[in-house]
Amino acid sequence: MFGYSDRLPALREAVRRFVEEEAIPRERPALAHDLDALEAAAHSLRAKAMKAGIYGPQLPVAWGGLGLCWRDRSVVLEEAGRSFLAPLAMNCAPPDQPNMINLLAEGTPAQQQRYLVPLARGEARSCFAMTEPEPGAGSDPSMLQTVAERRPGGWVINGRKWFISGAVGAAFALVLAKTGEGATIFIVDAGNPGYRVVRNIASIDGFQIGGHGEIELQDCFVDDGAVLGEAGRGFAQAQARLEPARLSHCMRFIGRASRAMALAQDYANRRHSFGQPLAQLQQVQAMVADSHIDLHAARLMTWHAAAKLDAKQSIKHESAMVKVFVSEAVGRVADRAAQIMGALGMSEDAPVSMILREMRPFRVYDGASEVHRSTLARRILKESLRP
Repeated sequence: MFGYSDRLPALREAVRRFVEEEAIPRERPALAHDLDALEAAAHSLRAKAMKAGIYGPQLPVAWGGLGLCWRDRSVVLEEAGRSFLAPLAMNCAPPDQPNMINLLAEGTPAQQQRYLVPLARGEARSCFAMTEPEPGAGSDPSMLQTVAERRPGGWVINGRKWFISGAVGAAFALVLAKTGEGATIFIVDAGNPGYRVVRNIASIDGFQIGGHGEIELQDCFVDDGAVLGEAGRGFAQAQARLEPARLSHCMRFIGRASRAMALAQDYANRRHSFGQPLAQLQQVQAMVADSHIDLHAARLMTWHAAAKLDAKQSIKHESAMVKVFVSEAVGRVADRAAQIMGALGMSEDAPVSMILREMRPFRVYDGASEVHRSTLARRILKESLRP
């Protein structure tokens, strides 16, 4: 129905087998917030993902990936997303996965050789430095405070970035800064003397490789070759990155929420209370049914947007709707799963509590639900779009 390729069933099974046999057995609560241990776990699994033939689903074959269309990718990323570790092992986790989109589309041959090659091979990590502390850019990117000024042979960047996912240990950053031409993305090496990761910001989600860093750029000189694409196109480039990135997030989190509900269903079938299995209680049945409705709707919305991407059509409108609905739907599913499992769902004896914690920030990341709703409504009313 959605035009999946003939190889998808076997690939999906290979990813599921990898998740069940390799990734999930290596998960443990102690990995959360332990950046070194998380990095080591991801690297230990990467060679296994390559051997299993499931590495780099989003990468072109020429870059060592599987070259999947977005429709196939939606299924594969959902399967991978059932585990905290599998997307890292398969090198299809943020921020590297969407950064590859920018480098593939906008990078010069020299930039691709220097930055995309090690990124695609899993030999280096990166981050995307756009968000800033108050009063800088957040939900409103036009509030960008970081400035890049021209100098002979290059640019000097000054500013501060905040909550930059993957910043700790990243080899380079894609930095969004204001210039005379407009917002511009610069590729900045982590070893640049003017670039410094100030700290890792503790957060509710614990399985973000490289944490969430605060970055200081102080008289940070980069040469002209550091500009990604053309100066002044930074906002357009960021949007080209964010729209498919939101969709990829949705794919992974649908998988994570599905795992939580599967665990809750197993628990409801074996746990007895008031003389009967929890599964026979109508309130539990309602939570299970509502969760499957949420997941089905979330999948259909995501698959539709994926099909539009494959058809080279704009998903500006759809990506916002999908992001709002899926981020809220998977949160509801994870919350119900934890509720069904009672005290076990609150504990770290089962992964559901961590899944719930990982879900919550998604309603903020890549644009808060409120911002997307406002943008959608303005577009709908201005263009007189029909429901």
